[in-house]
Amino acid sequence: MTYCVGLKLDKGILFMSDTRTNAGVDNISVFRKMVTWEVPGERVITIMTAGNLATTQAVISTLDERGKAPEDRAPSLLEEPTMFRVAKLVGETLRDVIKSQTDTGQTADAFGATIIVGGQIAGSEPRLFMIYAEGNFIEASDDTPFFQIGETKYGRPILVRAYDPAMSFEDATKLLLVSFDSTIKANLSVDLPLDYMAYETDSFAIAQQGRITVDNPHFKQISNGWGDALRAAFASLPDFKF
Repeated sequence: MTYCVGLKLDKGILFMSDTRTNAGVDNISVFRKMVTWEVPGERVITIMTAGNLATTQAVISTLDERGKAPEDRAPSLLEEPTMFRVAKLVGETLRDVIKSQTDTGQTADAFGATIIVGGQIAGSEPRLFMIYAEGNFIEASDDTPFFQIGETKYGRPILVRAYDPAMSFEDATKLLLVSFDSTIKANLSVDLPLDYMAYETDSFAIAQQGRITVDNPHFKQISNGWGDALRAAFASLPDFKF
């Protein structure tokens, strides 16, 4: 399992993903689940993946190969004119990869995956989509300003309660760290390192990008501080009386 969040803000879009993959408690690996394509001044596109690792790796490899050689750009993320067309291309690629596996006799559920794709192409606004295994997708809006994929339930409450579209990237990153910490504490299939990327509207360049490792002192402060704050808040609530 995994956990990835794409958060739409007034300033742009913030992405964060964990890196744990496992096939049992004795077979744990680290894989990057966030990939970004950048054409400075023209487009920035980020994809995060959850689900069957073979499926997601095949999708990313297919999309990446199409962007390397001009003669192979048929179609390519680097050539699509809008983010809607990018989402459509990613959905079609995901569907085709899954179909190629199920044609061998395996069930589609065994190769399922979900993808978040977001970014901006010159001439349009930043957009954020969630793509399902069937190839269809939905777009983030004022009513649904963030998408989660993977192990979503533990980190959702803090996002629902504390999200504000006017947040700075710094505050939004802090919010996501609390969300990820809650998920990590509750589920062994999600863990550090965490990858993040911030994209600022109309910059057509990566604003901030990095990895938060297990020895990151700021994450430790966030984790310990959030635990202390929850205990203090709980203690301050009125007592229940029978």
